[in-house]
Amino acid sequence: MTTNTGKVYGIGNPLIDVIVNVTDQDLESLSLHKGTMNLIDSKTRNDLVSFIGTKREEPTYSCGGSCPNTVITLSSLGINTTLAGKVGNDEYGKIYRERLSSLNVKDNLAVSENHTGSSIILVTPDSERTMNTFLGANRDFSPEDVVEDEISSASIFHFTGYMWDTENQKQAVKKALAIAKAKGIRVSFDIADMFAVGRYRDSFMELIKSSCDIVFANKEEARSLFDNYDAYECCRSMGKLCETAVVKNGKRGSYICHQGKIFSIPVQGPEVPVDTTGAGDTYAAGFLYGQCKGYDIEKSGDIASLLAGQIIKQTGAQFSKEKSEELRKQLEENF
Repeated sequence: MTTNTGKVYGIGNPLIDVIVNVTDQDLESLSLHKGTMNLIDSKTRNDLVSFIGTKREEPTYSCGGSCPNTVITLSSLGINTTLAGKVGNDEYGKIYRERLSSLNVKDNLAVSENHTGSSIILVTPDSERTMNTFLGANRDFSPEDVVEDEISSASIFHFTGYMWDTENQKQAVKKALAIAKAKGIRVSFDIADMFAVGRYRDSFMELIKSSCDIVFANKEEARSLFDNYDAYECCRSMGKLCETAVVKNGKRGSYICHQGKIFSIPVQGPEVPVDTTGAGDTYAAGFLYGQCKGYDIEKSGDIASLLAGQIIKQTGAQFSKEKSEELRKQLEENF
């Protein structure tokens, strides 16, 4: 077994997940439709925070965001990780940083005058989740927040397509990419959002071709990129643009094209998932874990599939400490 543990440096959108138990009447009074996912403004965010303050039961908090989910899962498996992004100088920012520290992720977060980004999740008695996402401080991340020494010490730099939503975030990632290229650091890009492909398709195609070593896409994102419904063909097309292309094909598993050779990775997990939240982030963590350990592409894909299959058996995008220790032991013994 290889013992190399590498280091992953991630730039992403730190979102504090605030989970609150509510009634159907609460949703009605807030004019929210059950089960929806809403991108909210500052006023709505403040209204929801005020509402939370009226509830007797304390909310639960966890560190969220696509890139953070990947980085946190890697850390839980023993990989050295650092997270960059931006939070506010407020209570949610304090909670996020405390939780990040407890998860053994190095904090490379900058501070904004804006409120910390949050996903306020209202859960009704039937377990339906109504999500309200406020980007806040995330949108303020800029090139001066990129710490060159931190990237320079990494073996892999990981980021997601969400960083293309503001010009300053995009420029910050481009600065990090230039550092990574100069230092010979591998670049991992998770497209993460089909709608981002719709907004930035040409930019993403050029980014993949010019700057990325590993690229993750699900079948919808890949279809939007290459105008093709065949996940295998999309993987082959993306594999012509970068060294390692990954296309996740839901219940049919995934395809990985590495240096022109395509591997079919079988799905692992239940027929009916409990919750698919974070499955793609966890898949990316599994694959990067394998690469940090020095495993080959197929074995890295198998680990990715294993972890994704485990995360959809539970509610939430991250494993508990106990489950992480169980999986870490399983990986060390079997891979």
